Amino acid sequence: MAATSARATTSSRSTKTAAAASARQLAEIRRVAELLKQVSDPTRLQVLLLLSEKERNVTELCTDLGTQSQPAVSHHLALLRHGRLIEPRRSGKHNYYALTEAGRELARVVDSIVG
Repeated sequence: MAATSARATTSSRSTKTAAAASARQLAEIRRVAELLKQVSDPTRLQVLLLLSEKERNVTELCTDLGTQSQPAVSHHLALLRHGRLIEPRRSGKHNYYALTEAGRELARVVDSIVG
């Protein structure tokens, strides 16, 4: 009877371990889906790739993007910042934006697909 109880305990632990691993995997999948949502817009994707080259301020990004207004670029930057893909650095009157580690990782993946 003790052997049956030990097998049941081991089986229960295995089930709990598998469930925890599955929950972690699901959480990671959701995190990746959120990251991909952040760059589902072509302008945000361009911004991400531009910032992978060097940090820029809004004026530089507007120039590099060509057709986007400053308010539109600022809106895209806010969404990327909210998604923790970029971070600002204040210098004088300007904020310069650079990629976070998650942003760099995503930019590498996108660059490998685009390039």
